[in-house]
Amino acid sequence: MSTASFSVKWAGKEYVIPDFPLHARIMDLKQAIYERTGVLPERQKLFGMANLAGKTVSESTRLLDLKLSPHVRIMMVGSSEKSIQDASTPPKTLPNVINDLDDYGDDKEIPIENCEEFNCKIENRIKNYKIKWINNSRPGKRLLVLDIDCTIFDHRTPAQSVAELMRPFLHEFLTSAYEDYDIAFWSATNMKWIDAKLWELGVTRHEQYKVAFLLDSAAMITLHTSKYGTVEIKPLALIWRLVPAYRPENTIMIDDIPRNFLMNPQSGLRVRPFRNAHVNQSTDRELLRLRQYLKDIARSVDDFTQLDHRKWESYMPKTVQSSATVYSKPTLPADDPEAPVSDDAKDDQQP
Repeated sequence: MSTASFSVKWAGKEYVIPDFPLHARIMDLKQAIYERTGVLPERQKLFGMANLAGKTVSESTRLLDLKLSPHVRIMMVGSSEKSIQDASTPPKTLPNVINDLDDYGDDKEIPIENCEEFNCKIENRIKNYKIKWINNSRPGKRLLVLDIDCTIFDHRTPAQSVAELMRPFLHEFLTSAYEDYDIAFWSATNMKWIDAKLWELGVTRHEQYKVAFLLDSAAMITLHTSKYGTVEIKPLALIWRLVPAYRPENTIMIDDIPRNFLMNPQSGLRVRPFRNAHVNQSTDRELLRLRQYLKDIARSVDDFTQLDHRKWESYMPKTVQSSATVYSKPTLPADDPEAPVSDDAKDDQQP
């Protein structure tokens, strides 16, 4: 193989570089990317390419030395000169009030046209999908399922680093949530990009909290609705069936798109989408408010299905209960060799 086709994902778009010679170097590939995106080579940071020898990839590394397939998909972070200039130029007029409820939409439950179809697809996912476990589940913890794009990360705004696109107070939010919840991420993209984004954001290597597991687009199902037509959704029933310790009573999903929890509206909480990171970094406080809400309901509510998450911002906790409900020990799928076994589970297996 002397050439490869590169698909570069940047600022919400994909740019194709066909038949690129593999004897070229990384610097040559960056030049080709610059010609299509306007992002200077020195401003580009590429994700998705690994060195066969395990060495650091440098500008002079030849593409022949990398683990490349005939069709390579990579993600780029970087700002074009035009976007930098635009960001440096103050607008002529600014509104007196910014409506941060724009696009918040109607959270009413959308009827599903064919529940039997839903059940069949769920059964198929249960048989064929494997959750990617990173750390052990913990007995007695609730489950927090988080989206990535536009929920904790602005994936469309050009930037010099991933950190610039991170929603403010992300690590403080996750550190607090980890005290009461097992943390999972479910994104409508493939696992390669999920791993790359969470690693660069510092989420999967943080010392104060741990991520339990990940799910990608392959775990989603397609359904037809009367309001939106055909949509992709994230059915929490998949998690509840594969890990019985998690169930509607102790699970909450946070996403910026309510259609994603269409089948489980009682378990879903919609947040305002995080966009235009450079503009909103100094004012976005969504995760600070969510941190308090998650803490309040974890300490004062036994059954999450009794909550209306649409009113989360005005929620007033009842008296904190004297003793927290002890949930059953998380039971990982017995036939999943990738699922880690907790120390307690190992003790149970001793003769």
